[in-house]
Amino acid sequence: MTHALSSLPSLPLRLSSLAVVGLTQPEEGDWSAVRGLQYARLRDLTVMRVVMHAIAAIITIGIYLTKVPTALLTAWMAGLLIALWVGAKVDRSLAGCEKHGLTAYEFYRHAASVFLISVLWAIPLLLFAPHGSQADHLALWTLIAMLMAGSAAAMASAPIITIIFGVLTGCTAAFTFAVSGDWIIALVVLNFVAISIYGAVNAGKTYLAARLAEEGVAQKSEVVSLLLREYEDNEADWLWELDTSRRIRAASRHFAFATGRAASELEGELFTKLLAGDSWESGEFAPSLHQLSEKFKLKEHFSNLVVKADLPKGRRWWKLSGAPMIDDDGRFTGYRGVGSDVTVQRESDEKIAYMARYDTLTGLPNRLQLTECLGEALHYSEQWRSRCAFLMVDLDRFKSINDSLGHQIGDQLLAQVSDRLRDLMAGNDSCGRLGGDEFAVVMRDMRDRAQVEAFANRLILSLSEPYTVNQHKLFVGASVGSAIGPGDGATVETLMRNADLALYRAKATGGAAHRTYVPSLHADAEERRQLEVSLRHALERKEFRLNFQPVVHAMRENVVSFEALLRWHSADHGVVSPAKFIPLAEETRLIVPIGNWVLYEACREAVNWPSQMRVAVNVSGEQLLVPDFSRNVADALIATGLPPERLEIEVTESIFLRDPAMARQSLQEILALGCSIALDDFGTGYSSLGYIRNLSFSTIKIDRSFVQGAAQNNPESLAIIRAVVAMAQSLGMNTTAEGVENADEAAMVRELGCSKIQGYHFGRPMEAEDAARLLSRLKHSTVI
Repeated sequence: MTHALSSLPSLPLRLSSLAVVGLTQPEEGDWSAVRGLQYARLRDLTVMRVVMHAIAAIITIGIYLTKVPTALLTAWMAGLLIALWVGAKVDRSLAGCEKHGLTAYEFYRHAASVFLISVLWAIPLLLFAPHGSQADHLALWTLIAMLMAGSAAAMASAPIITIIFGVLTGCTAAFTFAVSGDWIIALVVLNFVAISIYGAVNAGKTYLAARLAEEGVAQKSEVVSLLLREYEDNEADWLWELDTSRRIRAASRHFAFATGRAASELEGELFTKLLAGDSWESGEFAPSLHQLSEKFKLKEHFSNLVVKADLPKGRRWWKLSGAPMIDDDGRFTGYRGVGSDVTVQRESDEKIAYMARYDTLTGLPNRLQLTECLGEALHYSEQWRSRCAFLMVDLDRFKSINDSLGHQIGDQLLAQVSDRLRDLMAGNDSCGRLGGDEFAVVMRDMRDRAQVEAFANRLILSLSEPYTVNQHKLFVGASVGSAIGPGDGATVETLMRNADLALYRAKATGGAAHRTYVPSLHADAEERRQLEVSLRHALERKEFRLNFQPVVHAMRENVVSFEALLRWHSADHGVVSPAKFIPLAEETRLIVPIGNWVLYEACREAVNWPSQMRVAVNVSGEQLLVPDFSRNVADALIATGLPPERLEIEVTESIFLRDPAMARQSLQEILALGCSIALDDFGTGYSSLGYIRNLSFSTIKIDRSFVQGAAQNNPESLAIIRAVVAMAQSLGMNTTAEGVENADEAAMVRELGCSKIQGYHFGRPMEAEDAARLLSRLKHSTVI
């Protein structure tokens, strides 16, 4: 303990401002003890205080280095450093003052050290300011004001520091501004000083109240500890005593209270009958009661035996210790012991045990219990020469629901998923939640792989049915990866790892599918790991390059823009397909620095093209979620000199799933720069009609799958293209048909009304040099 509470003010704190500052004696409490609590923390702030003043001093010298004589600057700096050293020494001398209090001499000595520092900061205002400009004067005051504000915030425990520093430097600053004719600034300075002092005093009062509360808690904690130690020395709650027939005799008041009955009612009743309650007639006793009866029968000592008691007040758990009583002739005369009610502890232990093995959200077994269950299944398979299976289940599109509708909706959805999983279980099968949106199923004593395949298909169908959560109709799918033991793994770890590899393959192929483990998955996982390692160094090794595919006007068939396409020529893996490394880059968030590189390089190439030629750059959702992504776009335009109207940002519908508000904000900022935005792969993902209405897209790109379908006279594809074209025309947007590979397809999409065409028929992706040569030829042939 630091002080007796009697030497300190009581709460709520009712000290005057002067008493908080330390200039008057508190009406309640000892002055020395109060100051000890206030000043104990200053020693910990010494280094920060010295550093802040030193930095401010260096900046001050930098402002006036060429305007004030060097000797004067040197003398001032030396004086300030000496004053800071003295102040630090005084602060350190206050160590331990919370224990023995602060004397008046220590208080005023500390105030004097603050006064000295304040005077030295007033000197530049008087001597340096006349030599500089008004801006220098304001900069100097700003530094001093920052020190004052920092003092008020960091040293709230001792408000007199802010008062002395604020009065001396603030009044001096107001005087110098008034002399130079800046009366308004002088008034602002005085107002700032007044506010700082007022805030410092209030903060000091708050700090002191908090310290007093801490002292009170500490003293009460010590008292409680003493009482707890006394209780531990006498642990028993009540005494119990039985006769030779195990009937209660001499029931104490505490014992009667524990049973919920009157002491007179307990006399002569069988102890075991009392504990058995309603189960006495049926004879189906709890195991703990059988154990207690055995002790009584053998006349044995027992200690801390926990038994279940079905009492009128409800089910309780008692911890009993007892010993047989023997008289002087060696005859058994009964039992005597002590007991305590440990129901709360027992329920807490059971709850902890439950939480250790069950998922609290879904009530399903957790990873620990699933691991044990799989271990038992493997042991059973080894013992009986049978097989078992482990299935890992991952929900498709769950993250988008969780991000867009919130975790509460996501949690309710997971609870419904768990209910459907339970309904699918049969026989010795078990299901559980591994974490997040990942579940697992253990199948024991399975016949063949066809059984696993059939179950996985039923699981996918069941989990893919629509869900209703808080009036939201939600759709998620499920991907399943399975491994069969002991063939695919003789240990729990191996089987789980192999099922996880199979699940990854199921997700990689689009989800809503079941994949079984095959040994080649290890090679695929290793290849992916090596690919990721190489991808992390691809930028610094300059392994990326851009190709450009022309986009032509549908009617005139002249080139109007190019789409920048990323290519990777890896030194370790050769030419890597974008379909392989782009998803990996997005998963590892390497797409952000790579995307910035693509943006800059595309702008750098396009600036050399004819002035009407645009360049389109694909941007992933990960890039749009980076704060100030529009700043990266602006930086690329400024660095390369490309006019913003010549840059088109291409995005897909999926960007609106993770954080639609942030995605829309980023796109609006890009539009504000003057760039245009195209919506790529329209119709293949999620509906974005709301965002098409709210955002000014310049172009809607029709995916090549619709173009190919329309070329084969597929009515759905034709209807979709006509609908997109009609919608785009009504909104004043262009449409680009992708993947046009021959003249017939070009004629078809032109007839359907598409504005622009992109595909191998008009040009494959080409190197930057080839694109430049193409533009040069077109320019001379006046086709461009």
